[in-house]
Amino acid sequence: MDSNLVIYNTLSRTKEKFEPLHPPMVGLYVCGPTVYSDVHLGNCRTFVSFDLIYRYLLHLGYKVRYVRNITDAGHLEGDMDEGDDKFAKKARLEQLEPMEIVQKYTLGFHDVMRLFNALPPGIEPTATGHVIEQIEMVKQILENGYAYEVNGTVYFDVEKYCKEFNYTILTNRNLEDLLENTRELGGQNEKKGRLDFALWIKAKPEHIMQWPSPWGLGFPGWHIECSAMSSKYLGENFDIHGGGMDLAATHHTNEIAQSQACNHVTPAKYWMHTNMLTVNGTRMSKSKGNGFLPYQLFSGNHELLSRGFSPMSVRFFMLQAHYRSTLDFSNEALEASDKGFKRLMNAYSLLEKLSPSQESKNDLKSLSDRCYAAMNDDFNSPVLIAELFEAVHLINSIYDGKSPATRKDIDDLKKLMNDFVFDVLGLKEEGSQTDDTAKLLDFIIGLRTEAKENKDYATSDKIRIGLNSLGIQLKDNKEGTTWNKI
Repeated sequence: MDSNLVIYNTLSRTKEKFEPLHPPMVGLYVCGPTVYSDVHLGNCRTFVSFDLIYRYLLHLGYKVRYVRNITDAGHLEGDMDEGDDKFAKKARLEQLEPMEIVQKYTLGFHDVMRLFNALPPGIEPTATGHVIEQIEMVKQILENGYAYEVNGTVYFDVEKYCKEFNYTILTNRNLEDLLENTRELGGQNEKKGRLDFALWIKAKPEHIMQWPSPWGLGFPGWHIECSAMSSKYLGENFDIHGGGMDLAATHHTNEIAQSQACNHVTPAKYWMHTNMLTVNGTRMSKSKGNGFLPYQLFSGNHELLSRGFSPMSVRFFMLQAHYRSTLDFSNEALEASDKGFKRLMNAYSLLEKLSPSQESKNDLKSLSDRCYAAMNDDFNSPVLIAELFEAVHLINSIYDGKSPATRKDIDDLKKLMNDFVFDVLGLKEEGSQTDDTAKLLDFIIGLRTEAKENKDYATSDKIRIGLNSLGIQLKDNKEGTTWNKI
């Protein structure tokens, strides 16, 4: 399959033409959440961005195997293999079993993703479900000479790896600077080098989540799970590996090293990373008190929010920024996005009410081409949205009788909106009217028409103004009265 899609590849730091390894098949792996707490908005932004990417690849006709993992074991508080296990710590705090914590927050993550109308991945493997694969990979890395075992813990030998491969190929960071900035941590003197990281960690007697291995009871390191699961479901070399930009320097760097050391190949052809979230220009964090969860954003139950915003308004807000750009949350920006989303949905609702003409001067082909050009340029959703508002302007102009449109024009507009608003951007109508609501409005419009016929203009205006205050706009024309949501 040939397409004009180009993708920014973190590995090469350039935009590259997308050429899958085995077209029309595409292998997509995205690092999923660590399910020891509620999913935060930074995670949501990443998963909404990759939902856009997944949807567009499907729209182009690719057969995509989308794998997104669940980290439910092996993630310590520090990326340098120090601190408490996140699951055990949360289990103690909530007086639950670790797998109860996993189940609770996995279900919560799925609920939030459904609210954002994100398509589920084809495969959602868990770290605990693939311990055998991780052990086998560690054994192979040891056999290939790129790891060593000390007292039941297996470490990746970064110095040995660096003699043959470029450890910082993904980030282009200076290795000497990395060594200089790496802290000497207590309890890590068994490592040969400061950059070495754990592939398998010996479990302390009190550690709840542990498994038997050739090196004794223990649990996998954080980085090995994604290497093991991506190779199992997508092969040793696949098309796209994605995640948040915070994963590039450590997690994804170590994934590449593990895969090279085990399979002698870089796992993914294209590496894609989403940018961070800020709040009023400041990086979002719990310590600063400016972090909020998705449900707080929906309900408005947070001191930084003036009110709640619907999931689709928030999704639309996220997509108004390119996935590689910083996304800044503010009440003003959310309010503007909410209005923009409603304007888009209102225009779509008018499509069924458009009356065709015999002639047209509209160039729908050019508009459609520009929409594809935007998405083909590294999934540029903000440019796509700007083009869709050109379609909104045209729809409103046709509805107002200012721009004649043929039946084909109207059908082309319907296809354009369905393709890009719903299929690609993944938006959906919220609180769309039921048949009963439509019947009720028809009844009210009938009362208003009767009042006008009786020259009771006060009642007629009262009904019109009242409906307008409720978000329903009436439009009188020679065929009668129509309505649409404002």
